[in-house]
Formats: sequence, C-alpha cells, structure tokens
Amino acid sequence: MKKRVLGLGLGALVAGVTLASLTSCGTKDVFHIYAWNEEFKGFFEKYLCDEKDKFVEAAEKKDESLKPKTYHLDGKEVKWTIVPSDDGQYQTALDNALAGNANANTENKVDMFLAEADYILKYTNSDATKDVTKIGVTDFSTVYNYTKQAASDASGVVKGVSFQCCPAGVIYRRSIAKELLGVDKPEEVQEKINTWEKFNSYADVAKEKGYLMTGSFAATYRAFSNNTSKPWVDKDGYLQMDDQIKAWMDQTVDFNNKKVTKTDGIWDGGCTQEMYKTGKAFCYFGPAWYYNFSMSNAQDPDKGCFGDWGLVEGPASYFWGGTWMLAANGGDDDALVKKTMNAFINDKDLCKKLVKNEGQFSNNQNANKEVAAEYDAAGEGNKFLGGQNDTKLYLELAKNIKFQNQTIYDQYCNEGLQNKFAEFLKGSVTKEQAINNFKDYIKTKAPEVKTDKFTI
Repeated sequence: MKKRVLGLGLGALVAGVTLASLTSCGTKDVFHIYAWNEEFKGFFEKYLCDEKDKFVEAAEKKDESLKPKTYHLDGKEVKWTIVPSDDGQYQTALDNALAGNANANTENKVDMFLAEADYILKYTNSDATKDVTKIGVTDFSTVYNYTKQAASDASGVVKGVSFQCCPAGVIYRRSIAKELLGVDKPEEVQEKINTWEKFNSYADVAKEKGYLMTGSFAATYRAFSNNTSKPWVDKDGYLQMDDQIKAWMDQTVDFNNKKVTKTDGIWDGGCTQEMYKTGKAFCYFGPAWYYNFSMSNAQDPDKGCFGDWGLVEGPASYFWGGTWMLAANGGDDDALVKKTMNAFINDKDLCKKLVKNEGQFSNNQNANKEVAAEYDAAGEGNKFLGGQNDTKLYLELAKNIKFQNQTIYDQYCNEGLQNKFAEFLKGSVTKEQAINNFKDYIKTKAPEVKTDKFTI
C-alpha cells in the first residue's frame, strides 16, 4: 500500500497551475499555510503570532474589530488558504497546489499544510513533503508515539507533527443517563455501557421513554472503524469491508428501526439540535476537540445544557481525527515551519494553555500530566462536563490508541459509506443499491481501487 502512494494525485494536476502562480511579479513573500478549517488557525494566531497580545485583548474585550486584519510570524505575513474537507475538496485543492509548488510564486507557494489521519499517508509517503528533522524539528520525546508514526513515511522518516492527541470516548447527557441507565456519574455510567452488548441493550429503554441513543446514525462509526483488523483496501488494491464496519451497520439499522437515532449526519442540524437542553440524545461520540469545536449548541447560554455532560471511555477504545502539520516540498520558509512545529509539541506552557484555555488534549505528555494533576489538586475540571477532570481520563485513554490498518483512501471510504448507507436508512434505496452506490463512488474517487470482489 505504501509503495503505491508515491505518485498518487500529486502529479496529476500540474496542468491546473496557472501562469499567475508561476511568476513572481507583483507578489508578496508570505508564510503560506493550507488548512480545511480555522481551528488551528485560531490557536496559531492566539499563541504564536507576533500579534498574539492583540488577539487576547480582542477576546477579553469581546471586540473582534481589535484583532489585526493580518498576522505575522517573526515579521513575515502569514497567509492561509482554507478549503472545506467535504467530499475530498481539500485534498483536490491541496494536490493542485503541491503539484506546482516548486515553481509557484512566493505568495502562492505552500510552506506548510495540515492533514488528517484519514489521508495523511498519501502525503507522508510522497515527495510532496520534507523530512522535518532536516529543518530542525528533532525532539519528539514528549509526543504520543502514534502521532509520530502517523506523520512518518514507510521508512520512518518524520514528515510532520500533530498539535493534538485525540483519544475519544462517549460524551453523554447526565440527566438522560439517569433516566435510561438509572445512574449519571461517569464511573457508574461506564460500568453500564462498557461493551457494545450493554450499550445496545438500552435501545429498547430509550424507545420506551422517548429518548434517542445517539443524535446521528453515524455517531458510533469511529468507535467501530478504529478497531478494524484489516484496511479498507488490501495489498492487491481490492476494496474490502471489515467485520467491525458490518457490526456498525447492523447497530445503526437496529437503532434506525427502533427510531432511537436519526438519519442526519454528525454535522447536520438535525443531529446538533439534539445538543440543546430540549434535545433527546443520550450521547455523542468524540474526543476533546469534538465538544469544543462541534457542540456549540450544548454550550449555548440560553438554549444549551452546559454542565449536564459527562465523559466515559464507552464500549470501545478508539481515537478520532487529529491535525498534523506537514512541511511542503518547494516551500521556502523552513525556519517558520520549524518554529511552528516545535512550539506546538515542545513549548510546554503553550501546550498547557491549549488544554486549560481551549479544552484540547495536547501532544505534549508532560503538559497533559501537569494539567491533570493541577485539576486533581484543586478538585476541579471541565465545567462543560460538570467539573469532571477529562484530561485525567484522556491520559488513560491515550494509552490504548492504535494507528493501524490506515490507507490513503480512508476519507473516501469512511465518508462515502456513511453517505450512501444513509440513503438506505432513509428509505430512498435498498441496502443492495446503497452498497452498489458506495462502490460506484469509490470508482469515481479512486479509479485504481478494484471493487469487483466487494461484498458484505
């Protein structure tokens, strides 16, 4: 698989590079970063840029107009290109940019870009990325090992770093847990749902009492997909389905038939509206970034249910997502790439701020341990989670993270299956048609993947 990655996608779009990007006339010399959303951009501007004090002042005074329109790092202007991740849009745009990066002008040249676990191998195992140890990123002593593994090529050459570690669990409503399980404290809830058999058994109770087990049919997907025993595409290039994925399909069909989940996707309004205090969903599945980045409805001061949440490991250990910074070949700002990467893994004070101020779980083990100990000593924790010390729990969950059976096609396979299976759950197509539609989607997105032997 990793050998097959080398040329994938990165040379195919060279023709798309415009003449404007090949000339240096009338352009600015900038530090250029590609990303799919503004989460990391906010942390970068708040904690690393030259204008970070103005960022903090604007936040404290709740006046966005006080924020600089342009940010700089060591005096150089920082430029961001943000392209949504949906349906591979980000990968396509990034591939286009990287293909002509060596000849791009100084304003369009990509210096650093972000990648997710679902497709990071595509870039680490290609000549589109640099060995970061050669530009001065050499201390990985406090990072979580899987994050280094994910950012390395098949020979072990490190191409980047992640600013976060993403162990995930079950984020549950305490008040609804009391109704369904008869308990609401994390240690008690965990005992009630520590296997899929136990978790699934409450579907009938939820149906009887008018609650939802989850707000989306896809809510539990990552807890299954992260525990597969084989990859989506085998070493000979054939599409295949692991038993864990089949188990997820069985569960979501059962939940859908009992009407204890919704056919909305995890990002859809029908799912997120269940996060309000009037919502009926027992739980959501995710890591620290999920309730900080994706649960704003739950934190709404008027309609939300801030503090009525708890966190447990749930039926399975898993991780979800993560943001890796990769150094782009052809980029000419290695010093700023080095500074950024080292800051977000080795500046313990910065990493502690990510945990304490942003609710993240950082990629610095010492920072996480210190924050967890500070919370313990003070008898406090995450107020959104009713004061629970989630950092302490994540320290334990991080020990179980496995980065295995990943392929360069995972975004297409994971998102494609969920989207096509939703059509079956909604009654638009038969199950067989949904699977055939999934195969057709993969053929479109990755024609080199063989689908003729694919069955469930």
